[in-house]
Amino acid sequence: MPPDSELPQVDWDDARRVILSALAEDTGADKGGPGEDVTSASVIPAELCFKGVIEARHALVVAGLPVAEEVFRLMVPEARFIANVADGDAVAAGTVLAVVEGPARGLLTAERTALNLLQLLSGIASLTRLYVERIAGTGCTLLDTRKTIPGLRRLSKYAARCGGARNHRMGLFDGVLIKDNHIAVCGGVAAAVRRAREAGRSGIEVECDTIDQVAEAAAAAADIVLLDNMAPETLRRAVAVVAGRCRTEASGGVTLDTIRAIAETGVDFVSVGRITQSAPAADIGLDWS
Repeated sequence: MPPDSELPQVDWDDARRVILSALAEDTGADKGGPGEDVTSASVIPAELCFKGVIEARHALVVAGLPVAEEVFRLMVPEARFIANVADGDAVAAGTVLAVVEGPARGLLTAERTALNLLQLLSGIASLTRLYVERIAGTGCTLLDTRKTIPGLRRLSKYAARCGGARNHRMGLFDGVLIKDNHIAVCGGVAAAVRRAREAGRSGIEVECDTIDQVAEAAAAAADIVLLDNMAPETLRRAVAVVAGRCRTEASGGVTLDTIRAIAETGVDFVSVGRITQSAPAADIGLDWS
């Protein structure tokens, strides 16, 4: 399960929105048609039942299994879905993640949508876990970002939690992050922080490109300074300048090869966009049993 974290929960209102949209896209219902799988309707007898196993084809961290189950149940309410593992579990190649059975036509219609979501989310969780493992023991926490596939943010961030990361802000609506263009328009770091405070905001984070900006943000009582694209030696200087007055987050160009050295500089957080933006999909199959 995800290390040192509470079990993540699926936002089901959002998940069902995604599922219904994906099913409509695949069956043509989004274009005003009746919504159909012409192949299954043509070649699968209506009375035929299907039993299949969902199997990991390589080692991975599972995420999205309840979402896949919901895809099948929305298409085939009487479907039977038996999960053998839980989201957040690390599994070996060949592990049977779940068994699904029920009317063949409906299950085969739902198959691609279920696997697409399961593969995407498990890919995110798997890559996230690799990053988490690289910084184990440093006291630094991995964060995700807003770099997500449009329309899939909440599910992607759910998968990142399954992998062991913590979520950064969900969107523009739930956290203040003052970036370079905000600073330029406001006329400086201190002015931007002051205006955010005057607007009644808390948890104010400021993106800093230089040590001078870090000092200004800490003096202005920012809650977090985001240290953007700084080398490890510069990060150490920034942490020393902050001197515990606020929390620190390193971001920008972080890779599996560099994250350990970054975390060891003393920053509180490291944020990585690629875990939700470009994680490769996991290889997971559904085969007749």
